[in-house]
Amino acid sequence: MVSKVKNIDFKIFDSLPDMYFLLNMKGEIYTFNKAASQSLNLKENDTSLKFIDLFALRDKGKVNEKFLECLSKNTITNLETRFYANEKFINIRLSFSLPETINNEQTSFVIATARDITTEKNILIDLQRFFNIVENSINPVQITDLNGKMIYVNPAFEIASGYSKAELIGENPRIFGSSKQPKAFWDKMWNTVSSGKAWFGEVEDTKKNGQPYYSQLLISPMIDNDGKISGYFGIHRDMSEKKTLEQHLIQTQKMESIGTLAAGIAHEVGNPLASISALVQVAQRNTKDEFVLEKLGLVKSQVTRISKIIRDLVDFSRPSNFELQKMDINQSIKESVEITTVGTKAKDIKFELNLSNDLPSMPLVSDQLEQVFVNVLLNAVDAMNEIKDEDHKKIIRVESGVVDDMVSIKFSDTGPGIKEENLNKVFEPFFTTKKQGIGTGLGLWVSYGIIKSFHGNVKVKSENGKGTTFVIELPLNKT
Repeated sequence: MVSKVKNIDFKIFDSLPDMYFLLNMKGEIYTFNKAASQSLNLKENDTSLKFIDLFALRDKGKVNEKFLECLSKNTITNLETRFYANEKFINIRLSFSLPETINNEQTSFVIATARDITTEKNILIDLQRFFNIVENSINPVQITDLNGKMIYVNPAFEIASGYSKAELIGENPRIFGSSKQPKAFWDKMWNTVSSGKAWFGEVEDTKKNGQPYYSQLLISPMIDNDGKISGYFGIHRDMSEKKTLEQHLIQTQKMESIGTLAAGIAHEVGNPLASISALVQVAQRNTKDEFVLEKLGLVKSQVTRISKIIRDLVDFSRPSNFELQKMDINQSIKESVEITTVGTKAKDIKFELNLSNDLPSMPLVSDQLEQVFVNVLLNAVDAMNEIKDEDHKKIIRVESGVVDDMVSIKFSDTGPGIKEENLNKVFEPFFTTKKQGIGTGLGLWVSYGIIKSFHGNVKVKSENGKGTTFVIELPLNKT
């Protein structure tokens, strides 16, 4: 009967791509098909080989277990394992089965079927590697179908957008579109990726909380085995920090340009102003007309005001000639607060100081730094005096400490805050939200220049109706 199986019945398996083996109850090979012969380099006289010998030592136990299970339970058993042939492994999906009859005769044979899944396994390994990389990437990643609906987003995408995966899957990316890019911009993108090419550009999206999110976006079409586009793969690179640095750079360049302009204005206006002031004084000494004296007094007061503005402009634009000396920043803060509390405007305001004892003495110009502190404090006082609610708690908190490599001085008030559209203007010359005649709008501008001359930085944080915080940072490594 074995010859019948070899010569007649088993030939039907030669045309199949999977490997087929006919085994006896001891697991010895009687015959095999062409696929098995070619894949494992088996010869006709290899039929005395035991099937278990085709496996590496570590895999033999599992294979034998499934073989015996097939025999004892008269059922089909399956497992994934590996052949070891020609000093290499072949990943297979193996099954054992007991045919009821062959040529209408009862059999005592087992058919072993092995499908080569090496390619499939490698693809799964590559997919798992890809998945792990994408899941742990710091760059937001999304995959969409042909209609642009999201079918996958990684955790970084959830963090960046503020949406959960459940909220994004099935949605179009326009859910967080800012509408800052025109329709033609996106039409060009779709035309590019639909043609099978990758597209790259900078976009501004909107997070779930309404904040802008700037990123460089690369969209690449995903091609299937038939060469057709099956979806689109998008990866973002966060550009928010770059945008912020660009804005700071523009602001710094603007301030430098204004400083250069201020020096020229001070020179051109200063001389004529001195002449006007001298003429006014001459006229005052040579007239007794009360009306004329009153008007000359007004002219003189305005000349004095203009002169102060010019002095502030000159102080900002010219390099400091003051000598750097080691100073106690906390002591300077205390003196500045004392100066501020002397004024009647500050009588209803509570000052709270939380100063760190770890601040080192630093080489600075004491008078200039105190001027900065007083300017910031007076602005806070003026802001809180705009609040007419008598029950409102008017508090100015001053904190000092060391953050990273910087000495940080923080001034916080409980005033009305600064509108968002004005935050980028507070350090510009002559900008003020105060009523006309109150201040020149140069205090913070001059303060900005002083801190920059110490290689420091000034930041402002504010929310309309919830107070304002100014943070002054000075580098510890300053020499």
